Amino acid sequence: MYRPLIGLTCSVHYDERNWKFDRAYDANVIAIEQAGGLPVLVPSTLQGDTLRAIYERLDGVLLPGGGDVDPEIYHAQQHAKTILVDRQRDETEMQMTRWAVAENLPVFGICRGHQVFNVALGGTLVQDIPSSITTDLRHDIVDNEPRSLRLHHVDIAPQSKLADVLGATRVVVNSLHHQSIEKTADGLLVTAYAPDGVIEAVEVPEHPFALTVQWHPEDMIEDDEAMRRLFRAFVEAAANRHA
Repeated sequence: MYRPLIGLTCSVHYDERNWKFDRAYDANVIAIEQAGGLPVLVPSTLQGDTLRAIYERLDGVLLPGGGDVDPEIYHAQQHAKTILVDRQRDETEMQMTRWAVAENLPVFGICRGHQVFNVALGGTLVQDIPSSITTDLRHDIVDNEPRSLRLHHVDIAPQSKLADVLGATRVVVNSLHHQSIEKTADGLLVTAYAPDGVIEAVEVPEHPFALTVQWHPEDMIEDDEAMRRLFRAFVEAAANRHA
């Protein structure tokens, strides 16, 4: 199989000297590589012609986890719990999302990427689950717990692409987030829910692969074949797009 180029967007990090770095979570890089793709890091500070030139060389886009989306983008006041906002990253990822959806380029969103994807297409977010939703379900780990810790199950729509890829209509997942999708963007199909009603996955019908999940499958590939299949399906769609 052709090894497709998969662009992974980076976050911006400042060290103790206030030096600025682009940063990516290595588990995503490993997951793409193991699935047969060639991971390419895309700085979130790029705009305009440079971003478009890089995008046009990619076979797929991965929108990874990270900080919160700027609520100004979806016309909301910033909640006190909304943190680590990076407007430039928001704009870079949302532009790539819109291009990918419009041009049938495979795109896969994880956690923040799931939320960015929805906002890019016109949706809104719950800015803080604990203060906005009455639930006994845990959606985030605490200090010293592994990122792979399974916290709850999700129910998946039987006829969805997600169910087809995972080979299941219920999976148990990890969870590392305090925000979630509120209003779903027009054109998106909700394909998975947590037991408390939090939206756990969406996809674009008829698109080769435009799918996002709220959990972190990259942290579960070591012992979960279904999560490995999710990355393989994305990479395969990207290879097919290249062909």
